[in-house]
Amino acid sequence: MGISSVGVGSSILTQDVLDQLRAADEGGQITPITLSLANEGDKKDALALIDASMTNLIDSINEIKSQSLYDERKTTLTGSSVAVTAAANSDIQDFTLNVTTLATKQIEQSGSFGSEDDLVSGGAGQINLNIDGQDFAIDYTATTTLKELKNLINDVAGDKVDATVVQIGASDFRLFISSADTGTTQNITITDVTGTIDSKLSTDFDAVAIQSGVNAAFTFNGQAISRTSNQVDDLITGLKITLQATGSTDVSVQQDRENILSKFDSFVEKYNATITELDKMTKPSTDSDERGIFSGESTIKNMKRAIEDMIGSIGGGVGSLLDYGFDVDKSGTMTLDKTVLETKMDENSSNVEIFFAGGDFDNGDGTTTTVDGAFTEFSAKVEEYTKYNATLDQFKDSISETISSLEDRKAKATERLDAKYEILKKQFIAYDLMISRINSASSMFVQMANAQTAAQNS
Repeated sequence: MGISSVGVGSSILTQDVLDQLRAADEGGQITPITLSLANEGDKKDALALIDASMTNLIDSINEIKSQSLYDERKTTLTGSSVAVTAAANSDIQDFTLNVTTLATKQIEQSGSFGSEDDLVSGGAGQINLNIDGQDFAIDYTATTTLKELKNLINDVAGDKVDATVVQIGASDFRLFISSADTGTTQNITITDVTGTIDSKLSTDFDAVAIQSGVNAAFTFNGQAISRTSNQVDDLITGLKITLQATGSTDVSVQQDRENILSKFDSFVEKYNATITELDKMTKPSTDSDERGIFSGESTIKNMKRAIEDMIGSIGGGVGSLLDYGFDVDKSGTMTLDKTVLETKMDENSSNVEIFFAGGDFDNGDGTTTTVDGAFTEFSAKVEEYTKYNATLDQFKDSISETISSLEDRKAKATERLDAKYEILKKQFIAYDLMISRINSASSMFVQMANAQTAAQNS
């Protein structure tokens, strides 16, 4: 009959009917899978937040468990005659530096030339520059100017001296040579080897030093010290001292507690952020809007419980975090009493470092206890969940596998419904054609009956 559209013939078995039937089937077969997919997707997103929080937590723990944190030093100066920097693990101490003389460079000048382009000799020759017992031979020609001689000196002896031409007046140009280093050994002499150099660069040069090289002189806690340089790196191991001016300065080398305490603050902050996130995601409730997405997941709840239990359990048998100012209130929020912590540092900073980072803990009775360090223990526990292919990775993989399985189920269920309703559509078209034919035959019989009845009545 050429009819291929549902309901065209009868207007009974229409596409709307098929759509309603499919919607009912999808509600029972597809929708539950879609909802499960959405839930697993939410879990994946939530787990990413937990993973980020745990990463921040382990990073903060690793900074505290590092012994290098406790080796950092800072210097406090009273006075401005010196600058002092302290390397990690240098001795904690106080001392006084009194600078009486700063080390200086040797500076010499030539006689006066009318221009920097004046020739320095009437013929070729050589001069010898001596400094600190080292000789430098400098050759020149009949065309060498004062400026060019300056360049030759720098090229040959630039590691030991600095040469420059300075214009003193309108027609007064002089060659200045200064030692690169300071101290009494930096005396500079120029000897005219060939006897052809202008006397202003030989006789006049050696006549007067603009500045003599002298050693630095200072006292360390009253003990007289001398050095050839104002940079003193060999007085106390780990300390770099720069002499800046004459005068006295009190120096205090201390453990960098400000940096240490900032790392502990960071740990407390990251701990609280992690526990808050875990609380929210594991919260039990009959109200679905309040219930945490992992309220029924033992993996996440066990991780939260393990982290909370660490506060009172770690310490290697020589104490707990509670002894060092840490505490957790009923809501699970951690606090740190820095007064308690700093008191412990004042009493025995070495033991504090060992308690947190590991080593031989002094028991105070002549014995020691070897401990891993509280935060080394904490790190190991957290890494059971956070390191590669550990619990969180495996949990993430299980969610991904569930999502993949649900997607397969949804695709197969959709294929089944597609096939079912393709067949049903063809059946509807066939039934619609049959109904149409019946309706046509019925209409013909009605017309014939009506015609017969009309003929009888006439």
